[in-house]
Amino acid sequence: MALGGTDRRRRSISDINVTPLVDVMLVLLIIFMVTAPMMQQGIPVNLPKAKAKAMTSEREEKLVITLRKDRRIYLNRQPVSLEVLSKRLRAILKLRENKEVYLRADEALPYGFVVEAMAAIKEAGVSRLGLITEPLEER
Repeated sequence: MALGGTDRRRRSISDINVTPLVDVMLVLLIIFMVTAPMMQQGIPVNLPKAKAKAMTSEREEKLVITLRKDRRIYLNRQPVSLEVLSKRLRAILKLRENKEVYLRADEALPYGFVVEAMAAIKEAGVSRLGLITEPLEER
């Protein structure tokens, strides 16, 4: 009888305890849910709303110029001045086949400042200039 009792104790448990795994996964889920809204890409701009189709993606990275409300200018997230914008664009466009540039301008900016930026962009040799807007909310 003593031998029968020792055999029961030596058997290994073949069940996997998933409780710690579930605990870790729930903690990770909560962390991602809290931090995801904080991750903001790009430069914050209040874009005007208009009816437009979505842009199609290509292999080449898009050149996006952002004009902020405080009159700061960004070329693909890199700050530039209005005087340097044309020179930088010209240097970048020499290496590209696609001479398209997209312009994101805050709706609170004066029209004259946006036109100055557009003139600097055209001076760099841009063949096509697109304006980025937010879609209108349909009622």
